[in-house]
Amino acid sequence: MKAFLLFLLLTCFPLLMEAQEKPLLEVEILQAKSNSGMIRVLVFQQADGFPDDLNKAIRSISIPSTLPTSKLLIEDLDAGTYAISIIHDENLNGKLDTNPVGYPTERFGFSNNPKIYFGPPSFEKAAFKLDKGSKTVQIRLK
Repeated sequence: MKAFLLFLLLTCFPLLMEAQEKPLLEVEILQAKSNSGMIRVLVFQQADGFPDDLNKAIRSISIPSTLPTSKLLIEDLDAGTYAISIIHDENLNGKLDTNPVGYPTERFGFSNNPKIYFGPPSFEKAAFKLDKGSKTVQIRLK
């Protein structure tokens, strides 16, 4: 019986340690315009598809918008490089609304809060490293 318990402990210990080593990512979303609608969050681990291809994002998460700050905890990511894009979907249509000339009429943001010129930033400008432990990323909506 003791041999079996020792075997079980030795077999499961690496799995338990791996589960404990997953980093914790907290995302704070600032400057939403209202409590209406949902905050739509896409997490990418590669440039392909960034910032809006839902099929290439490794996580797609929607949370209620809360003022002054919406918070999201992501616990199941591995250590690595990530970039996040966010829209405040006030009318719940699942997309970023724009005016006739293409300028967004709903708020949006990216990790690292890069300057926005004539389109979304590159993955590299929004990318951040997630290591063991915990990390907080603040994203200001524009």
